[in-house]
Amino acid sequence: MRKSSLVSGFYKLSPKERLQFVKEFADLTDKEISLLQNTGSLPLSLADHMIENVIGAIPTPLGVAVNFLINKRDYLIPMAIEEPSVIAAASYAARMAREGGGFHTSSTPPIMIGQIQVVGIKDPYVAKMRVIQAKDEILKKANDQDPVLVSVGGGAQDLSAKVIHTICGSMLIAELHVDCRDVMGANAVNTMAEAVAPIIERITGGRVCLRIISNLATKRLARAWCTVPKETVGGEEVVNDVVNAYAFAAADPYRAATHNKGILNGVIAVVIATCNDHRAIEAGAHAYAARNGRYTTLSTWEKNENGDLVGSIEMPMAVGLIGGAVRTHPIAQIALKILGLKTANEFAEVLAAVGLAQNLGALRALAHEGIQLGHMSLHARNIAVTAGATDELVDLVAEKMVEERRIRVDRAKELIVQYKATGKI
Repeated sequence: MRKSSLVSGFYKLSPKERLQFVKEFADLTDKEISLLQNTGSLPLSLADHMIENVIGAIPTPLGVAVNFLINKRDYLIPMAIEEPSVIAAASYAARMAREGGGFHTSSTPPIMIGQIQVVGIKDPYVAKMRVIQAKDEILKKANDQDPVLVSVGGGAQDLSAKVIHTICGSMLIAELHVDCRDVMGANAVNTMAEAVAPIIERITGGRVCLRIISNLATKRLARAWCTVPKETVGGEEVVNDVVNAYAFAAADPYRAATHNKGILNGVIAVVIATCNDHRAIEAGAHAYAARNGRYTTLSTWEKNENGDLVGSIEMPMAVGLIGGAVRTHPIAQIALKILGLKTANEFAEVLAAVGLAQNLGALRALAHEGIQLGHMSLHARNIAVTAGATDELVDLVAEKMVEERRIRVDRAKELIVQYKATGKI
């Protein structure tokens, strides 16, 4: 009989009832159902209130990067990620940066932009002037929506407007600049944008279409920089090669995409650990890298007059310490406690330092011994587990595969059989 995914009222079912439906649809085994029901530190009842149509949860390994010295303060960095070598590389790079005084950071106020799209205007440039003239009225209406945010020093701070030309004709885009304090801000900004839409329609004579936050948070930037002594990084040749690797990425978008992916390996792992919106961070980062019309790097690497390696990074960082899953998920709360943060700006700066460290670790590996040596050594453990190795046998099998440079599941299975037969590999 043909199965159908057309289900009426699926969201009204309990997680257990939904899971039963999925079991029958996908022919899941009892063991697979048991795994889905074992949600660990996230109770199924809580998960069911976080998103729609819940049937379970998927655990992600949570590790801690060490050695981070940021603005003369020590941090442990919780990172949720499935990829091997990322946490090790960040920790190693942080130790190198520590030799030069650690990471230094700064950030701009946590301003997010809410966009109100107006269409059907005959005189968009004059309408733009009218919107700007009505700034006080519009900002007051926006701030009336969130008195709590205003009371702690946040809220709508400014208003701008621009005319854009599209395939559908000219449009007026009004933009609220909202100080979000210690929240990411999507809900607050979207609420404000929707509230001021009728005023903007009245002023312009046009029709408001979209009212939504922008994830290109160019007014909410985090910056980090560090100096790594040339002896620490591996000598003058390695310094030169890291700078050459950066120059390659800065000039070629194909390399820049991978360069920035390495930065985000670190940033996104921390963002996931704290249940912040990693999709917003990633979208903003890539858009920022292309803001001048050509995709390039988020970081820079140079050699100073002493021959030491100097790195810096600047990127949008819309993260929060309160609101949404950040306060709902119990592990996110533990991750934030490990970080010991006081403000969202501090969090943003820590993330910038983590991104720069991850970038340093990757570039040094590429410039020195090649990326595969360290990465595949750790990947070999995953292969060993996949092949059925347990306990101390995981490391024995992994080490042998790395030694042979044959990191494959079939080879791991052969080594497991050999060990069980002889007691050695």
